[in-house]
Amino acid sequence: MTTEVRTLQAEQWDDWYGKLERAFGGPPESREERALWRELTECERSLAVWDGDEVVGTAGAFSFRLSVPGGALVPAAGVTMVSVQPTHRRRGVLTSMMRRQLDDVRVAGESLAVLTASEPAIYGRFGYGLATEQVRLEIDTTRVRLGLPAGTDRVRLRIVSPAAAREACEAVYAQRVAARPGMLARQPGWEQMPLLDPKSMRDGAGELLCVLAEVDGEVRGYARYGVKPIWGAATGPDGAVLVRDVEALDPAAYAALWNFLFGLDLTSSVRIRSRPADDPVLHLISDIRRCGVGIRDGLFLRTVDVGAALEARTYAAPVDVVLDVEDAFCPWNTGRWRLAGDAKGATCARTTDPADLALSARELGTAYLGGFSLSALAAAGRVEELRAGALAEASAAFGSDVRPWLPHGF
Repeated sequence: MTTEVRTLQAEQWDDWYGKLERAFGGPPESREERALWRELTECERSLAVWDGDEVVGTAGAFSFRLSVPGGALVPAAGVTMVSVQPTHRRRGVLTSMMRRQLDDVRVAGESLAVLTASEPAIYGRFGYGLATEQVRLEIDTTRVRLGLPAGTDRVRLRIVSPAAAREACEAVYAQRVAARPGMLARQPGWEQMPLLDPKSMRDGAGELLCVLAEVDGEVRGYARYGVKPIWGAATGPDGAVLVRDVEALDPAAYAALWNFLFGLDLTSSVRIRSRPADDPVLHLISDIRRCGVGIRDGLFLRTVDVGAALEARTYAAPVDVVLDVEDAFCPWNTGRWRLAGDAKGATCARTTDPADLALSARELGTAYLGGFSLSALAAAGRVEELRAGALAEASAAFGSDVRPWLPHGF
């Protein structure tokens, strides 16, 4: 088989995206979704693998800024739209795209690459490690109550159209980004993504709605949701509130929004697909046993430039360790790196000093945002301590006060 990896040309997008849809299966996306993805696609960062005159592989990258521990927004390649046609599986098509893509990311000067995985087992061999988790909740609001903090009664709630509230919601979101590692600063065009509302995305709910939380006329939070009407033959109304997203700038506004969602007429449950693993709502509810809680993978992260990536974040405790990094797919990272840093900043440079810890690029990606400890990885045999005490020191330093979380896919 002779294939060629080429940069996507704008006039090829429809064919290219159609092949992506075919590889993932199911009905085609709505015209609304497709138009937005076309607008957001960075063709100069997108790849097509050709076999003759046929596209057999697709991959793209978005130019993101990712929040990291310490609050910095670090340029990161958002790997996306990866597919291989079923006729060309296990022939090196994916590897050729990953090779070209990471080389391009390095040339662009981005120290991080991130992705969400349809099949998580695939990307470890390319150096991506699971860096965040997301919690799914289905709360029985007939049996669960909320403990509301002081000041909740001062919050005014107002229902507005999502489009009319877009600017206010984006202002709240922008203030939240630096406070939690793993969040994405919205680049131009991405403010439209939370407003997508084709019927295919509603899961039986009505149109998308938005409620604003205000204090003294200032918007302090928002929630976007739809109501799915369900009627039991014997029990009557049993609807579900399907929550798209919730963000707030203070505990009172956050609690007021959840209290609103809990109290909607003709409903008996609130469902949300993705919240941080340490979401405050878990401490507001009265009975965790009445909440269907599920945890799944979120963001996968790869350090494309080890030195620059480790210097871009801060550290929860003083650290001075030599990391022996193994990186077969990006060999420029392989070798020993001295990391020295604290809450104010860090340096990371190559060294010939003896190593204190040994790990691969995959484990470094998993630990990078502070959601998973180096100690836990060591207990699984994935990090090796070479100097007594180095593991505890580095594990404490890499930790984050809040759990990292990716708020939306890409």
